[in-house]
Amino acid sequence: MVIWLVEPSIIRITSFNNHIMNKSDLADAVLNKIGGAKNAAQDAVDTIFDTIADSLKKGDEVSVAGFGVFLAKKRAAREARNPRTGEKVHVPATTVPKFRAGKGLKDAVK
Repeated sequence: MVIWLVEPSIIRITSFNNHIMNKSDLADAVLNKIGGAKNAAQDAVDTIFDTIADSLKKGDEVSVAGFGVFLAKKRAAREARNPRTGEKVHVPATTVPKFRAGKGLKDAVK
């Protein structure tokens, strides 16, 4: 078992036989598939993620056929309860990113 301290408040635990793929691993996969310079592969991966994020900021959806749809959903303001004190807390409205898997991805994971 490996314990990763991602941020002070986030701990990720994985077993030795599981691997968490990160952006660098994706760039390596692109590099192995198309060749070229490692910086070019990293730039390609960064460009994809930046483009998706910019589109979601504008309120657009990003649909990748056979993979899925990235979209931004508006979450309404609501009242919640602090679990420690039971006190009511106001949670403001916000916009959150969502991902809806496509049929091709669902079938590949099965």
